[in-house]
Amino acid sequence: MILEQAKEVLRTEARGILELRDRLDDNFRQMTELICNSSGRLIVAGIGKSGIIGRKFVATFNSTGTRSFFLHPVEAMHGDLGMVCPDDILLALSNSGETDELNILLPSIRNIGCKIIAFTGKADSTLARNSDIVINVGVKKEACPMGLAPTTSTTALLAMGDALAVVLIHCKNFKSGDFKKFHPGGALGQRLSKKVEDFMLADDSLPLVNEGMDMKETVAAMDRVSLGVALVIKPDRTLSGIITDGDIRRLLAKQLFFPEQKAGEVMTPNPKFARLETPAYDALNLMESFEITVLPVCSTGGVVLGIIHLHDILGKGEFKFRGQ
Repeated sequence: MILEQAKEVLRTEARGILELRDRLDDNFRQMTELICNSSGRLIVAGIGKSGIIGRKFVATFNSTGTRSFFLHPVEAMHGDLGMVCPDDILLALSNSGETDELNILLPSIRNIGCKIIAFTGKADSTLARNSDIVINVGVKKEACPMGLAPTTSTTALLAMGDALAVVLIHCKNFKSGDFKKFHPGGALGQRLSKKVEDFMLADDSLPLVNEGMDMKETVAAMDRVSLGVALVIKPDRTLSGIITDGDIRRLLAKQLFFPEQKAGEVMTPNPKFARLETPAYDALNLMESFEITVLPVCSTGGVVLGIIHLHDILGKGEFKFRGQ
C-alpha cells in the first residue's frame, strides 16, 4: 500500500510536467529572447512555496550565466526596491496569480520600467493580466490527496524554471569553462568557506557619515557608493548606527523626513555587523536571519573596516576575490 501510494505521487507529478511540455508556445520563446538580450538582471519574486522555488531558480540561474537575485515582495515594499533597475526583468511566481503581497508590487516594478514575466497556473489572474509575458504552469491535479498542499504544482514550477535555465545556457553559449568560473575549485561551497575580508569593500567604497551630518549630505554619501546604506560612525570611527534607503522611504511616507535632520537622529543604532574573520557562510546566515542585504565589517573594538553586500557573497556577474 505504501509503495503504491508513493508510485502514484510520482505518476501524478510526472503527468503534471508532461502537460507543461505539451503546452509550451511562442510565449516561452519570447521570454527566452527577452532575458537573453537583456543587459539587466533577472529578478525572481514569490511568496511561500513559490518563494522557496524562486530561490532555487536564482541559484541555478546565477551558476549558469544568467545574473539573478531573489526579491522578497514584502521587503521590496519596505526598501529593497532600491536594488531594482529599469533594465532588469521581474519573474513573478504565483500558482493562483492572486497573491496579494506579490501583486501589490507590480505597479512599482512597472513604474521603474521593468518588463514583467509571470509563471502562473491561472491565465486570467491578476498577475497574468499585469504581465508582459505569461507562462502557464498550471496542473490538473495535486499529488496531495486533499488537493491542499502544493505538490504537483511546485514540481511543475521547478521544472519550468529548469527548462528556462537550460535553454538560456544554449542561448548564451555558456560553456563548461564558464561554469567553473562560478564554481571555484569545482564546488559552490568553497566560496562560502572564504572569509568576509575576501569579499568586503573598503576605503573609498565606504559610505561613512558622522552622527552630526545632516540628511542632505547623508543621502549624497549613500548615492555616491550606491549600496543603499550609510554607516554612521563616531569620531573614533566606531560604528554608531546604520541608515538604509528603506528608512528614508518610510520617513518620507510618514512625512517625517527633513533634510536638516541629523544622521544620528535617523539611524538605527547598534546594527548587526561581521568581523574580518567571519566565514562568508555565517555572514550569509546572519543576513538571511534578519532579512538584511548589507553588513558593516568591524574590528573587535567596533571600528568600521569595510562593508559587505549580499551580492558580493552570492556573486554578481563574474566572481572575483579582492585583489585577484
